[in-house]
Amino acid sequence: MNPTPPPHDHPTADPQTPETQTTETQATTATPTTPATRAGDLIPLGEATRAWFAISLQTFGGPAGQIAVMQRSLVDEHRWIGERRFLHALSYCTLLPGPEAQQLAIYIGWLLNGTVGGLIAGTLFVLPGVVALLVLSGIYVAFGETAVVVALFAGLAPAVLAIVAQAVLKVARRALHHPALVALAVASFLALAVFDVPFPVVVAAAAAIGWGIGRVRPAVMAAPAKKDTADGPAPLISDDALHQSRPSTRRALLVLGVGVPLWLAPVGAAALLTGPESVFTQQGLFFSGTALVTFGGAYAVLAYVAQQAVQTYGWLAPGEMVRGLALAETTPGPLIMVVQFVAFLGAFRDPGTLDPWVAAVIASLLTTWVTFVPCFLFIFLGAPYVERLRGNRSLSAALNGITAAVVGVIANLAVYFAVHTLFATTTALAWGPVHLDLPQPSSLQPGAVLIAVAALVMIFRLRWSVLRTLGVCALAGLLLGLVGLFL
Repeated sequence: MNPTPPPHDHPTADPQTPETQTTETQATTATPTTPATRAGDLIPLGEATRAWFAISLQTFGGPAGQIAVMQRSLVDEHRWIGERRFLHALSYCTLLPGPEAQQLAIYIGWLLNGTVGGLIAGTLFVLPGVVALLVLSGIYVAFGETAVVVALFAGLAPAVLAIVAQAVLKVARRALHHPALVALAVASFLALAVFDVPFPVVVAAAAAIGWGIGRVRPAVMAAPAKKDTADGPAPLISDDALHQSRPSTRRALLVLGVGVPLWLAPVGAAALLTGPESVFTQQGLFFSGTALVTFGGAYAVLAYVAQQAVQTYGWLAPGEMVRGLALAETTPGPLIMVVQFVAFLGAFRDPGTLDPWVAAVIASLLTTWVTFVPCFLFIFLGAPYVERLRGNRSLSAALNGITAAVVGVIANLAVYFAVHTLFATTTALAWGPVHLDLPQPSSLQPGAVLIAVAALVMIFRLRWSVLRTLGVCALAGLLLGLVGLFL
């Protein structure tokens, strides 16, 4: 018999809400505890690890595609977390610097299996991308032109459009339950896509508007009543379940006391062993600072990274930054992973006393470490507070406003990705407050359009899995590349 899970790791129903108690009982019945379950885990850690690994292999297409994959797996298929609970966590992660999709994985991993679950989910989320981009960076340095690899990934990029489109529709259908929220989503999209409003301003405005509407018309911001069993068995973590992990100053100090030294220790070691002016120390310090200001996702900070990496530090040439971004776009994991490519090239060309290949790998892994470790700190510090405040109506209204804005954000990313995938060149247009990135019709890529249409049919008509769709499209890209449509 399993020991009783401790209060700090197990979400339980609010004892003052009979309806929630019923839902939680149903969830427990739907997912029985097995002997493989550790004390405090909602599901066996091995089962969760396998699920996160499967998700990690499908995280193409930037945050929109990654969120779609997690939503399909965790909400729709496994029924481990309710829809509104998923969107609530996403709203919080959207407020943080860094890749929100990876932070969402850490958050849900923490809900399911505590700190260990969060560490596993967050690590597996980026691991395939780290390995893939490390290999591709090496291939780029060794061979320069990687025709076969580019052709292979050229088939993946259009396929991602179908995944992103699915994400927009799913999140919109579940989050925009009132015309006011639809208007907020549309306004957020226009602010980003047309008027080039900074992402933090859009999020702050959405939170303020959501809070204001919640004060004046609470019913507008309240999610409609919905049974967890409407689309299948009751989720393991229902929308109304109360997580009993209590935030405290002692816990926060413990997270900071362990996490901050782990985060910065490699940078200190690099400074001691190679000197303050070495490429390792410079990259460690630069990307540590970048990790704290990446509000709005990778696109919001890549212009700054490119400027510093090319003009200030000389780690790579301007054209190489574009190639690195293309590789990051078509590999699994967050787009900010492009910093790994930057570090690899910079250290390979300035290795100090080390072998260039050894230096490049060390710099690449160091940069990856300082970029993603803060994501764990933000979640482990903030999630318990967010969970305790989930019943706060004002906070919920503000987060619902952010969730509506997220729909506009994903739609904006979808348009950006479509323009740069289906067309070879674009033209920037600035007219007063209007800033548009318009495609040149003559640069339309027929092969990309063909694969994108096929992927839409596979996803929406044939209802193929994401992995199957990506596999077929990657093969199609390779075949088309061989006949010269992409190369």
